[in-house]
Order: sequence, then C-alpha cells, then structure tokens
Amino acid sequence: MLQSADPLVMGVINVTPDSFYAGSRFLEFDKVEQQVERMLTQGADIIDIGAMSTRPGAAIIDPKEELQRLLEPIKTIRKRFPEIYISLDTVSGEVAAACLDEGVDIINDISGASIDETLLDVVAKYKVPYILMHMLGTPEIMQRSPKYEDVVIEVLGYLKSRIHTLRQKGITELIVDPGFGFGKSLVHNYQLLKNLSVFKILECPILVGMSRKKMVQTVIGQDANNALNGTTAVNLLSLMNGANILRVHDVKEAVETVAVYKQYNDS
Repeated sequence: MLQSADPLVMGVINVTPDSFYAGSRFLEFDKVEQQVERMLTQGADIIDIGAMSTRPGAAIIDPKEELQRLLEPIKTIRKRFPEIYISLDTVSGEVAAACLDEGVDIINDISGASIDETLLDVVAKYKVPYILMHMLGTPEIMQRSPKYEDVVIEVLGYLKSRIHTLRQKGITELIVDPGFGFGKSLVHNYQLLKNLSVFKILECPILVGMSRKKMVQTVIGQDANNALNGTTAVNLLSLMNGANILRVHDVKEAVETVAVYKQYNDS
C-alpha cells in the first residue's frame, strides 16, 4: 500500500496531554476508538498514533511513561479495526518493540534514530516500513535560530546518508519526511515545500506533515485552531510538488484535497 500510485492520507491521533493542537489529543480509550472510526469513515489510509509531544520546546519522555499511554489504545484499535495500517510515532526502540508486538505496522521516527540507535535494530528485526525524518537537534532546542547554508541540499544530503545506513541494516521499505517545522525557520519550510520534488531522487515515498503548524499559522495570521484552510493550501502545493502521503489532523479535508489533485492531474 505504501507504494500506492495515489496519494495517501495519514490521520494523527495523540494520546498525550500536551500536543500543540488540542483537537488531536485523545486521552480516553473510548474517545481514541471513536476518532479512529471517524477518520477511517472519512477515508484515512493510515492511523498514526503517538504518546510524546514533539512540539517545539517539548522534552523527550521516559519510554515507560510512553508505553503506559500507548499500549491499551493500540490493543483497542487493533482489535476493533484488524485490517487497518497503524503507524507508531516514537523515537524509542523499547517502545517500538512493545507496540510492534501489539500489531503496529509502521514506525514513524522524527529523530532518524539519533535519539535511540536501537530503534533501527528493532525495525530491522520486525521488517516493517520506517519513516525517516530530518530534524535539526531535538524538539527541546530545534527552533532556537536554526541555520543552514542551503536547507534543501542539507536536508536531502542527510536523508540520502541515513538511507544508506538503513539499507545496510536491512531496512528497505522507507518513507522520507523533510521534517517541516523541525528545526526550520518559516523561510526554510517554504523553500523545502517549493523544492519538494527534488526529494524524488531518493526513490522513496515522500511524507509531509504541515497540518496546522506555525508555518501555516504565521502566514495566515491564525492560531492552530483556525489553520485548517491554510493547511489545505499547503497540502495541495505539496501534492503538486510530489508528496505521496499527507500526515494530517483533518482527514476529511485532506481526502478531498487529494481528490481535487487527482482530478486536476488526470485531466
């Protein structure tokens, strides 16, 4: 499925009290289940669940705390929706292994295994798809005046180098994510978006996650709660520049954006 000819939509669910967008937080098991059902009904191809906020300034939490938040929701989702694709947003090898045992299908790692190198061994062992993202520093410090000589060339070079390392470890099903908002200024983010098609040279599906982020909020003068229209705009631009997967909080609108893009592309 991850090699689909059509763009895919990944719906975001956060089982954490401090994610930057309150509308993505679901702390009660029944609410998680209801939101998954809603997203699937709206057309989500993948559900991405995470238990650690990665907003600017957030600290890395203990894996045991992460697992306390994750295990029961994942068990519930897998039992209720046995056929769906579940992606786990984590930087921890310990968390990844425990959740893969409960039926997770994909590992989504914002750190490129820079925080916990054992994560790569886990991915290789379980032979699951791995989402490789670029981040400058850690969430706690990444937005403190990020600097690049050329953000596109540097992010591309990082991803290319890490892909080589991953393949040496036997990890072959890879998705790349330029890491919008993760150690990038407003200008950096839009330079990456404008040149997104360059990342096709990596010959991996391209995932983008810009949903309701500061790069949208700042331009339209709105907060996260009112950044849906701007999100739709950047999602359409990303599709036109080669994105294969949209990681979003608002599945219905993203699915409609994909439909418009497909009609435009096929006409």
